[in-house]
Amino acid sequence: MSTPVTPLLAADVIIVLTDHPGRPIVLIERLNPPPGWAIPGGFVEVGEQVEAAAVREAREETGLAVTLRGLLGLYSDPRRDPRGHTVTAVYVGEAVGTPRAMDDARAVGIYPVSALPPVLAFDHAQVLQDYVRYRTQGLPAPLRFG
Repeated sequence: MSTPVTPLLAADVIIVLTDHPGRPIVLIERLNPPPGWAIPGGFVEVGEQVEAAAVREAREETGLAVTLRGLLGLYSDPRRDPRGHTVTAVYVGEAVGTPRAMDDARAVGIYPVSALPPVLAFDHAQVLQDYVRYRTQGLPAPLRFG
């Protein structure tokens, strides 16, 4: 039996800083293409649980120890990543402290959800709209077909 060809798998974390007024979120400015600001995250390694990958990637990019609180949703539009078809599991997590740009991050920023940077990488504008809905209404990301 041949091995199926499938999309790559990634894990991202919307990091909420619980020790900052207004509970802002952490975004990174990407060091590598595609450019823009992004939710911290990256690829799941073979043999790694997706949740563990999310926590690992958050620490590698921001230096923060993140506790996952829930799954916002899965994002699988084949056009979401210009590098190729990538599916990501986006989690909501919490951390305390001051993030710092590490690994694949050119810079790190702390943003209230009402004032996000204008250029977001991938489909992260949609993901963050879903997060605002989650934060205000308690609803996970909606299912999207086609």
